[in-house]
Amino acid sequence: MDENYLIYKLSESIKKTTQIDKKLFTEMNVKRGLRNEDGTGVLVGLTRIGDVVGYEKLPDGTLKAIPGKLYYRGMDVEELVRGIQKENRLGFEETSFLLLSGILPDKDELEAFRALIMQTMPLSHQTTMSILSRKGKNIMNILARSVLELYVYDENPEDISRENLMRQSINLIAKFPTIIAYAYQVLRHAEYGRSMHIRHPYEDRSVAENFLFMIKGRDRYTDLEVKILDLALILHAEHGGGNNSTFSVRVTSSTETDIYSSIAAGIGSLKGPLHGGANHKIRAMFDDLKANVFHWDKVEEVDAYLKRILNKQAFDKTGLIYGIGHAVYRISDPRAILLKEMARDLAKEKGLEEEFALMELVEERAVKLFAEFKGEGAKQVCVNVDFYSGFVYEAIGLPQEVFTPLFAMARIVGWSAHRIEELNFASKRIIRPAYKNVRGKQSFVPLGER
Repeated sequence: MDENYLIYKLSESIKKTTQIDKKLFTEMNVKRGLRNEDGTGVLVGLTRIGDVVGYEKLPDGTLKAIPGKLYYRGMDVEELVRGIQKENRLGFEETSFLLLSGILPDKDELEAFRALIMQTMPLSHQTTMSILSRKGKNIMNILARSVLELYVYDENPEDISRENLMRQSINLIAKFPTIIAYAYQVLRHAEYGRSMHIRHPYEDRSVAENFLFMIKGRDRYTDLEVKILDLALILHAEHGGGNNSTFSVRVTSSTETDIYSSIAAGIGSLKGPLHGGANHKIRAMFDDLKANVFHWDKVEEVDAYLKRILNKQAFDKTGLIYGIGHAVYRISDPRAILLKEMARDLAKEKGLEEEFALMELVEERAVKLFAEFKGEGAKQVCVNVDFYSGFVYEAIGLPQEVFTPLFAMARIVGWSAHRIEELNFASKRIIRPAYKNVRGKQSFVPLGER
């Protein structure tokens, strides 16, 4: 039998064998996507790390949307960011210390932690050469493979003692920026025929500045670019245990597998366009909008375009306005608010005020038009952090190939904190949800009679 025909036959069988009546989920009280009927997440665990708040439950059981809040170890992220900004310094390393340990470092602890990160950031010769030999158009896959390879160079890869978990976590937090930067340089050379620059990270700079240096080169970035990238890393570092990639890390960690296998699972999850890859879609949507809306300041033209999107007549015809809506945040995404503030300053520095004004207009009109389109009783929506993150990355000269890897570069902190917590519960259990089989019985038929 021809191989292509065999694949076709097998694929066609999926139409019959994977169909499950949507009504069965309701009848059997199955929580599709681990979601309750009201859209909230099914409670499957407890954590002391991150908390995502977008609504409160009223006595009658209904939900009331409230301004969004994000907490790291019980600390309001807005308070954390404002405190760091008031002292005019960078804060990703401090945020990492907080998420890993549960406490803010004092000055000496912060300096020692930052020094440890910087000393650990360079890659070994073997790892560097391995990355240079890899081919692939998606850096997330290269990152996952590189993480799995780090197992080989770990003297105690299977040790899940607290001390070793912390050592491994710090090593990964430090290595991610360098792996991503080198992987991009390889891709840039292999796919686009551009020069490849393998730059050794500085030991006296921040994670944010080192990443910009390794991607762009010396003296090719501004202080504001460093500050806004540092802010983006802080805001993406953690988002509760229920987000898809962190849950993937917790599920695999509950088996007591090694950290490299567990983090690779998180990377694979984050890579998906419904999770970490969303900012790509937003930038593509805006490119299409700018090509089809001739007067960016005209509300009626912007409205007409957005209505075409909602009616599945524009862009990718999915009916989705990317960057609008979130699973938890209904009124506001605190991360988007903080990033938008500094993005406005960046727009001025880069001469992108007109594009930034367009984004603000789209934000305002999309929320209003979505409510009108969905009608009475529609869930309230707001812009999420991805709406402005793609603009920020593009404005500071970062290529789209590193947008999602940047997310991973920040989220490795949250992943590591959740893995440490998962493996240190006093009453830990392997995570094993249940699936109800709704396939009818069938009898075996002899091969000659089929």
